[in-house]
Amino acid sequence: MAFERSVFINCPFDDAYKPLLRAILFCIYYLGLEPRIAVERLDGSEPRIEKIIELIEASKFAIHDLSRIRAERAGELFRLNMPLELGLDIGCKRFRGPPWSDKRCLILETERYRYQAAISDLSNSDIEAHADDPAEALTVVRNWLNTECKLDAEGPSYIWGRFTDFIAETDDVLVARGYSRRDIDRLPMVEWMTRMSVWDGMGK
Repeated sequence: MAFERSVFINCPFDDAYKPLLRAILFCIYYLGLEPRIAVERLDGSEPRIEKIIELIEASKFAIHDLSRIRAERAGELFRLNMPLELGLDIGCKRFRGPPWSDKRCLILETERYRYQAAISDLSNSDIEAHADDPAEALTVVRNWLNTECKLDAEGPSYIWGRFTDFIAETDDVLVARGYSRRDIDRLPMVEWMTRMSVWDGMGK
């Protein structure tokens, strides 16, 4: 996959985040780019950090979602994987030289300024908020990539409509093949990615 067309996604993989991740992945494919994500290959013998470093090095663009760094319950630890991967990406851009010095990243949060309480070094950085809304996440990603890649893409509402068409068509196909609602909800993200990449209605 070409460095110039690859988009690394650093995000949570919990069930609550899946609707946002599907929308983000679809948007990237629709714009003719290639999403790169840790779950794109599942090899238990491969150290996860090595895979992440490889994906960061292979991608000019990166989306880092910090919306789950906050502990949900008393006694629960902060989730630091996402800030770690953001730091690796910034370090790659800062210290590796060309072509990595041309890397670009989008930082996402639920609320625009909430991250400052946990990572004050990011103060004055451009952070986009998605409010845990898949349509808003798609909009933010579309607008950022459209600007960075100079794409002149269709508007966010149009791409969201294509995404909902894809979800509906895929749901019908899977149900016809004997998938239960629970099976569809648990479909591995890599399978969603494969289906998105070959969908007839995908803009290229």
